[in-house]
Amino acid sequence: MQLSIFTDELALDVTKALPIIKGWGVDMVDFRGRIFGKPIERLTDEELTKLRKLLDDLGMSTGCIASSLAKVHLPGAERLAAEQEKLEGIIRAADALDCRLVRSFFYWQPKADLAGALAIRPDEQQKVMDAFAPLAARANEAKLVLAFENCGVTHDEVIAMLSMFDIPEWGMSWDVANTWNCAEREQGVEAYCKRLAPYARQIHVKARGAVPGIVPFRIPYDTVLQIAANAGLQGPVSVETHNADPSASNVDVSEQLVKIVQAAWPSAAPGSNVAKDKSTADVTRPWQDDPVRFAVIGLGMGHNRAKMICDTPGAELIGVCDLEEARAKRTGEACDVPWTTNMQEWLNDDRVEVVYVMTETGRHGEVTLAALEAGKHVISTKPMEASLAACDAMIQKAEEKGLLLAVDFSRRFNTDLVTLREVVSSGAFGKLLSGSFELKILRTMDYFNGNGGWRGTRRWDGGGVLSNQSIHHIDELAYAVGIPAKVRCALWTQNHEIEAEDLGTAAWLYSDGAVITFTGTTSYPHATWFDRVELVGTEGAYFRAENGPFEKPMERFFLNGAWRDGAPETVEPEWLNSADNFAAALRTGAALTCSGGEGRRTQSILDAMYRSAYEADGQWVDVLS
Repeated sequence: MQLSIFTDELALDVTKALPIIKGWGVDMVDFRGRIFGKPIERLTDEELTKLRKLLDDLGMSTGCIASSLAKVHLPGAERLAAEQEKLEGIIRAADALDCRLVRSFFYWQPKADLAGALAIRPDEQQKVMDAFAPLAARANEAKLVLAFENCGVTHDEVIAMLSMFDIPEWGMSWDVANTWNCAEREQGVEAYCKRLAPYARQIHVKARGAVPGIVPFRIPYDTVLQIAANAGLQGPVSVETHNADPSASNVDVSEQLVKIVQAAWPSAAPGSNVAKDKSTADVTRPWQDDPVRFAVIGLGMGHNRAKMICDTPGAELIGVCDLEEARAKRTGEACDVPWTTNMQEWLNDDRVEVVYVMTETGRHGEVTLAALEAGKHVISTKPMEASLAACDAMIQKAEEKGLLLAVDFSRRFNTDLVTLREVVSSGAFGKLLSGSFELKILRTMDYFNGNGGWRGTRRWDGGGVLSNQSIHHIDELAYAVGIPAKVRCALWTQNHEIEAEDLGTAAWLYSDGAVITFTGTTSYPHATWFDRVELVGTEGAYFRAENGPFEKPMERFFLNGAWRDGAPETVEPEWLNSADNFAAALRTGAALTCSGGEGRRTQSILDAMYRSAYEADGQWVDVLS
């Protein structure tokens, strides 16, 4: 998933638009019109070569060829022939620009009396099939990925069209604003988006519904994009401005919309490793008149944490910091707070009570120690650090200074994990015998090479898939079941040119004989966050799986001789998230859900896994908890 924009939405020819777009930090574009005065499908081979050179010189790429292919209602023979010729121009462009994704329509742009009919009427479906079949066959032969836009049609008509042609690679060019005001969405945003997101091959974002003041509704693009990321969207999120403000230039409104999308961009780690969104509308805290004041350092995933603080009752975001000015500015503007590239400004600011450390893993200790020395309390993101020695130094400094130190394992604030922990501790499963966990995701070399290339290194990332992506789930099992006595582990680097592992598998042995196996990989072919956990006891069992081949999360308990959906009793977490819990700890003395000591215990499992793999030839080693 990558941010893109229609070049012609700036109302400039491509030669002028591309440098401006690059200046906004956008490296991908969609092509439609205003390309040397022509639409994309009419460019000559020489013009396509010139266009490709413009992109290469700027370090940019093509996200989608945004054609108007078949955007006409059941035409006659002459128009059908013209559309066939248009497709040949699109194929030439796709070859020249190394882009197979094509936004398309399908000869169905009905008048009001037929609105929605394609989804339910076989007679109309057959007419569309007959008209579009030659284009479909040629596009498939050319290995184009067609994405049908829900423009002039309903999303269910797009889905019906996809079902008729049954080409798995094809999907929807999901223009969220076009069908936002529908009855299905009004019944629930999350369920609506989760149904449509798996069909999306790209997403269109218009100013309508995103830029304030244009229409009387706002689309929560942070929710839309996170759900799309969870569903494994690999195509572009494309700004298609459609400027409706005659007093503002197309360039200015397009830039504003790009910033809105950048601010709504989801974290790099979708799925159950991130605490589920909880409504704060009806939540109040006694200390809201004296909110706990935070600064966030590091604005990769820290961008989302900054927004979380803004939405947490009893918490206030004072400012943000990142070494990269563009990221600092993005988050500062998104949260309407001051930003800086020098964290010392926030360490010297008497208003800041808590520093939220979201830097590279291998710098958590460095930033935490500086913050503690400055008299600030600290929350560190996961994992706590790259070594147990660094964790110990952080804990010792906090104790010396009499300050609070917490580790943000966000799944501890999820209902499913809190409930599972209670079921395990209640003895409902009997004696725990075994368990297994698998995490399967995709990470490309662009991910590892980005931001200075720290990911996938032992020094700065603490390791590979086990340290970075799997650590939330290591903590999940430790929180629900406990810390093992011994572990053994094997690592492989199969599919990436990185120092650390992209596949790791381990066995955890508990003092009572229970065994849990744990596997994580970043070489899954589907861009998803597919996790699965099972527990087996003498009296019961547990299964949960999410994403990947599962269209919706599945969680089941085997208790009293039968499988059931849901636990006997649901247990809700006491706090909304780590900021909420930390604020309560400061203002009321509430216990930290994950203190520095607790974070170190989880780190001790990871440490033992790596010691087994690197120092003990995969043999059993003790967990030094």
